Amino acid sequence: MKKSARAFWLSSPGHGEIRRVDLPEPAEGDVVVRALYSGVSRGTETLVFRGQVPASQHTVMRAPFQEGDFPGPVKYGYLNVGVVEEGPEDLVGRTVFCLYPHQSRYVVPAGAVTRVPDNVPAERAVLAGTVETAVNALWDAAPLIGDRIAVVGGGMVGCSVAALLAGFPGVRVQLVDADPARAGIADALGVGFALPEDALGECDLVVHASATEQGLARALELLAPEGTVVELSWYGDRRVALPLGEAFHSRRLTVRSSQVGTLSPSRRAGRGHADRMALALELLADPALDALITGESAFEELPEVMPRLASGEIPALCHRIRYAE
Repeated sequence: MKKSARAFWLSSPGHGEIRRVDLPEPAEGDVVVRALYSGVSRGTETLVFRGQVPASQHTVMRAPFQEGDFPGPVKYGYLNVGVVEEGPEDLVGRTVFCLYPHQSRYVVPAGAVTRVPDNVPAERAVLAGTVETAVNALWDAAPLIGDRIAVVGGGMVGCSVAALLAGFPGVRVQLVDADPARAGIADALGVGFALPEDALGECDLVVHASATEQGLARALELLAPEGTVVELSWYGDRRVALPLGEAFHSRRLTVRSSQVGTLSPSRRAGRGHADRMALALELLADPALDALITGESAFEELPEVMPRLASGEIPALCHRIRYAE
């Protein structure tokens, strides 16, 4: 008899449900993972939940183990931590991270999981995918000692970037967000905080992650001459207007994109996706990153929780989902 599991599916935009699914028989080299926790990345996943992935990006936006297609029905997600129940001897019983959707058990190739270091709690390891995005962004941004840096947008990705920048020597780092409640998170991460109107200017580098037109415009305003904005926001199907007149050209400003789906060109020669993920998990040994997990629900509650996350009723960074034994 086939083994089964429970999975969260977006049945149609704005509506999710838990379905029972059959697990495939594991092939040689596969692992069977029992989920402990998964994480809802509020930015990208709520865009998917609302059905706002533009048709032109349906292929680019596919998650590694996605089933179905946008706008739905679709099984989507990429932050899953579990214990290997079956597979290669060196992995059985180990806690691993996988870019898998919200599902209680799953079968994947052993190469698709990354062992969680012993000094990283499983509860915190759900952040690995987002910290990996931050690693790639900083490979793209290439901050230097002594740089003046702002991170505009205190969501999950922005806070992850700020947390990593807090360890750079001699830099001035300020997290900029319209929500004054983000000040406490900035303090926990060891960086400064400012509301947009109070942010420090003359920045060498601004990392933008607010996913708002106003935030990107403010990011440009904060730059010193010849400064760079690294754009991490995903806008879905929304158009964005930018003030590229005024002093944009005379100050020789730069706007460049960064996206985790592609390795930063600065590291392609010597690093692969597995190396980047392993590094992200090593960085999660820092307990300060617990500040990015702002709520938790049982897996069974996910169909009711996801609409509240999408509407902003639950003002989460990473919302953690826990699975019963």
